[in-house]
Amino acid sequence: MRAPLLVVLLLLVAGCADDPVDDPVPGWQLPPANGRFDYQLGGAYPPAAGVTVVDRDRTARPAAGVYSICYVNAFQTQPGENAWWTANDDDLQLRDGTGGYLTDPDWPGERILDISTDAKRTRLAAFVGGWFAGCADAGFRAVEPDNLDSYTRSGGALRQGDALAYAQLLKVKAHAAGLAIAQKNAPELAGLGFDFAIAEECAVYDECDLYQDLVFEIEYTDSGTAAYRAACARRGGRVSIILRDRDVVAAGTPGYHYEYC
Repeated sequence: MRAPLLVVLLLLVAGCADDPVDDPVPGWQLPPANGRFDYQLGGAYPPAAGVTVVDRDRTARPAAGVYSICYVNAFQTQPGENAWWTANDDDLQLRDGTGGYLTDPDWPGERILDISTDAKRTRLAAFVGGWFAGCADAGFRAVEPDNLDSYTRSGGALRQGDALAYAQLLKVKAHAAGLAIAQKNAPELAGLGFDFAIAEECAVYDECDLYQDLVFEIEYTDSGTAAYRAACARRGGRVSIILRDRDVVAAGTPGYHYEYC
């Protein structure tokens, strides 16, 4: 999860035909291709006219009348939930070399979850799968499990293979709940069989071409507007691209910014 400056990309990735585990449950649907997108993690608000896809935190209600995506921090904790994790599943939080909890350096208080073994991945997937089911019950139509790339910030405690194995379990849980599932960031891992992707700042980091097919992008104001303008000129005719404030705050809040091309 890069600083909440997010670029969103949607891509259709075909599942493996010879792997029945990846066959989706009938009923889930992709977000509309090139539909105008809004990212509302910093606070929910009524979508602007023309918006057809809205992403909100799992603690919020889905937006009425549009395709709603449910944000879930599936590879790290939310700081406000750390006490719960410690009281109930402390062994699922990675430890650093001093005995403390290993946290994301960019997001103070977000502890990296321990997906280093089959048993721990299974336990975590069952728990997060319950969140997915809650998203579906609330009316969301897809999930965005964040921090697929947490292993790169684990100081070697986790491997890429751990993240890939856990991601496969999350795909099964999402589809079982009747939800599409997004790949979040880690463009080098494109092709895992996720249904679409949500990525941060692909124009700023020159990563957009690593994703495939249908794309929704978001660029953010504190990186300037050059990447956004270039993205609009290059891809604006075929994909949805928006420019938002870094904290993706609610409309009417100081600092709010939203543009679309």
